[in-house]
Amino acid sequence: MTAYEPVIGLEVHAELLTRSKMFCPCAVVDSTQAAPNTVTCPVCLGMPGVLPVINRQAVEFGLMVGLALHCEIPPFNQFARKSYFYPDLPKGYQISQYELPLAINGYIDIDLPDGSSRRIRVRRAHLEEDTGKLTHTGNGKSLVDLNRAGVPLLEIVSEPDIHSAEEAEAYIRKLRSILEYLGVNSGDMSKGVLRVEPNISVRPAGSDELRTRTEVKNLNSIRSLARATAKEIERQIGIWESGGAVQQATLGWDEDRQTLVIQRVKESASDYRYFPEPDLPVLEMSREWVEEVRARLPELPDAKRDRFIRDLGLSRYDAVVLVADRAVAEYYEAALAAGGEPKPVANLMISELFRLMNADGLDRADVGGIRVTPQALADLTKLVAAGTLNSTTAKKVLDALYHEGGVPAEIVRARGLAQVTDEAPIRAAIARVLAANPAEVQAYLAGSEKVIKFLMGLAMRELRGQGQPQTVQRLLAEALEQRRQV
Repeated sequence: MTAYEPVIGLEVHAELLTRSKMFCPCAVVDSTQAAPNTVTCPVCLGMPGVLPVINRQAVEFGLMVGLALHCEIPPFNQFARKSYFYPDLPKGYQISQYELPLAINGYIDIDLPDGSSRRIRVRRAHLEEDTGKLTHTGNGKSLVDLNRAGVPLLEIVSEPDIHSAEEAEAYIRKLRSILEYLGVNSGDMSKGVLRVEPNISVRPAGSDELRTRTEVKNLNSIRSLARATAKEIERQIGIWESGGAVQQATLGWDEDRQTLVIQRVKESASDYRYFPEPDLPVLEMSREWVEEVRARLPELPDAKRDRFIRDLGLSRYDAVVLVADRAVAEYYEAALAAGGEPKPVANLMISELFRLMNADGLDRADVGGIRVTPQALADLTKLVAAGTLNSTTAKKVLDALYHEGGVPAEIVRARGLAQVTDEAPIRAAIARVLAANPAEVQAYLAGSEKVIKFLMGLAMRELRGQGQPQTVQRLLAEALEQRRQV
């Protein structure tokens, strides 16, 4: 059986967080909140005799993204008319960019689950306007809401450098993170403000040919991207294996049925009849303007990751996890500012806090809204460092903070969770454990030293997890040695 290699390029449409639309003064609103067709004007409705005006803030946001993606910024960029006829496009064409885009020839470095990293090239990033929203009622009718028509979009197109669904997922996670750090997009894919369209083909492994590709449209979650991509790779391999040929087409993804649906035969660029937009000027991107925007760029995920490793002593894995979402990185740094130590705070967040959030179905980016404040997390690590708590009871306190909120020291005091350091109760607990487990004691005395770990666990349980581990281990060893000498 032939081994196949997927070849994937991603087109990502990111709505920009401007106050007004791309070419008119209409406000940009949450499409899930505003009543349909209430935020429109003659420009975004495509009325005759009106002229578009370029939104400077949208251009600057696009420029920020281009620079963050290590792109070249050409000296000129130009808008074009992309002609197609669909009910959610009131003008009968979309104002986009084609031959002279805003940014070209960039890259994104992605981190993979196995600890490796890969560089994915970015072909271009260009500005355009969004379409309206169609709602299909199921009775042969469709409703159109034009509130979204004209909202600024930045389309980011990768080269076909991605070779698995896992790499596609890592790419969109990294790109979403960059957009969030820049403050140009909320990253909330559930609201459609970030939509991804993979172009997928497969070829024999080791080949460099580019076979016919298909495009899956408007995926609005990372999970859907991974599943749809994997399903399409499987479908195409099946077609080639059976002696058939893949047809270039646009596909849709049915999340409920976990299936792909062929929507239409794919258009080529010539079908859109691109030509320069006559109502808008060519934009000159002066070097002074570009450098002014570059100077305003915030610290981005890769730079923050490297700083966490270099200055805070974190492992690469921990640093990658903590910078992946802007909200997580800000929460972590707020805990450090509150007096927490870098490694203990990182350990509690990654191993315990994220586990609690995951159990509640929360995304890590929701960390800013939980009951555990950065100050509380920092105070909890201080109690461990001071010897008031051990790691086991610290988890109990964190669980209480997560579900109820509060102050760590008060929870420790109210629930009697302080670490036991007094040797008298520890010796008594050890004596009870040894008396109840004579066989294990004899095994240890006969040379099976690994049994001490079992006895240690029993002693800690006897102390309700509150014994100071170093003291318990020392006194247990002493008690066993005393048995040996009897």
